[in-house]
Amino acid sequence: MPSIRLKLETEGGMDDNSELLSARGLRKTYGDRVAVHEVSLALRPGEVLGLLGPNGAGKSTTVGMICGLTVPDAGSVTMADGVSLASDEAGYKRRIGLVPQDIALYEDLPARMNVELFGALYGMAPDVLKRRTDEVLALVGLSDRAKDKPATFSGGMKRRLNIACALVHDPEVILLDEPTAGVDPQSRNAIFDNLEALKAAGKALIYTTHYMEEAERLADRITIIDHGRVVASGTQAQLFALLPAAQTLQVDLGGEPDDALLAGLPGVTRSGQRLEVRVADVARDAGALMAALAQRGLQVRGIATARVTLEDVFLQLTGRALRD
Repeated sequence: MPSIRLKLETEGGMDDNSELLSARGLRKTYGDRVAVHEVSLALRPGEVLGLLGPNGAGKSTTVGMICGLTVPDAGSVTMADGVSLASDEAGYKRRIGLVPQDIALYEDLPARMNVELFGALYGMAPDVLKRRTDEVLALVGLSDRAKDKPATFSGGMKRRLNIACALVHDPEVILLDEPTAGVDPQSRNAIFDNLEALKAAGKALIYTTHYMEEAERLADRITIIDHGRVVASGTQAQLFALLPAAQTLQVDLGGEPDDALLAGLPGVTRSGQRLEVRVADVARDAGALMAALAQRGLQVRGIATARVTLEDVFLQLTGRALRD
């Protein structure tokens, strides 16, 4: 795998724990609809920030404001050395790489020419552009398809080429808006490997996704937005702490119970003959639950434990009703 050159040093140096990018109070309205309201976030070198939310929550609008494609009604986005869209739009955008939700490629141009075209838009010198094109195509595993047109590529290959185009100018911050949408598991794992290599090289990434398992694997910190507002932000451990229970008990019963028999049992949800019960301490609470079920005449056929997941946190904070 090729090395990824870094440009994270500012004049006077940069602490690894310092903020590389800071967004403050971002707001965007469309007519009477508030798409994003006072969203703030920060990003550090070598960090993946997961940006989660239901459909229409404001994720893509937030990404658009950070990369400069969407003009905010209020708020600011600033790099660590003070460079911003307001102070130096061209300089700011050269430090940002965007992998959009919709594939953005020229289908009838060879893969190499796609990458070179994006690099040329940043005014890269020919020799630097050639070297960087070789590096990013190797990173995403497309060196052997460099002369082929994206029209002949699978969906996963197109996604990986889109990532190469976003990386050719060696940005410090990479914004990825659902980069695995519609790809097969093998391509998804290849993209994960690419992103983990970028993180290890010190790049800072913002990653939006609907897949909770992706966020659990990749993200160092997670920001959840709903109805355009930040509803929670922190590490996975900090988000798990927002729930009253850390684990669930899955109890299989001998028959489908009458819901009236489950009344008074806190934290219990039923699906057919299976109960799911959120508990804070399995060792302490399992015995009490078994006794309560026996008292109600319910036969237990099996019991298992499972930890709370990021999906549990997400649904708790945003609601379970489908929104399109």
